[in-house]
Amino acid sequence: MKFYSGFSLKNEHCYFKEYINSSEYTVCGFSYGAIKALGYVQEMLGQKKRVDRLQLFSPAFFQTKDEKFKKLQLLGYRKNQDSYLREFIASCFSPYEKKIVEHSKSSIEELEELLRYEWDIDELKELVRKGLKIEVYLGGEDRVIDVQRARELFLEVATVTYIKEANHFLLTN
Repeated sequence: MKFYSGFSLKNEHCYFKEYINSSEYTVCGFSYGAIKALGYVQEMLGQKKRVDRLQLFSPAFFQTKDEKFKKLQLLGYRKNQDSYLREFIASCFSPYEKKIVEHSKSSIEELEELLRYEWDIDELKELVRKGLKIEVYLGGEDRVIDVQRARELFLEVATVTYIKEANHFLLTN
């Protein structure tokens, strides 16, 4: 199993252990890491390497947000990176108590990629046609992404597990 971490995070895969398929042919990604996981799967399948399953945990989904929202996020990050990241992590755990997570170095370019990324349903359908099983896990109390629109999109190509009372980390109270 290969796991891609969320924006500014590392080693948070422990929050998803009850969902992760540990097969060596599984690729997983959380939030921003879901974008990276998809890219890796596309690369591997393009090289005719075996990947059976793609698991996306609270995949970054901001394609329904307007330009003003995205610019405000980038401005906040540029103004005070530490403050922005503290608030971002708090919103990932909201509405429940914040837990400790490990951080990695992040950049404005990564945040911009996260905010501007658009999931392409045709690309996802092509991967499914190649035999890839896609699983998406979403929390009903997620305060970070547009859960309903993400759910609508991914239902076309994936098994979607909707955890009604879970936050962005898929944790419940």
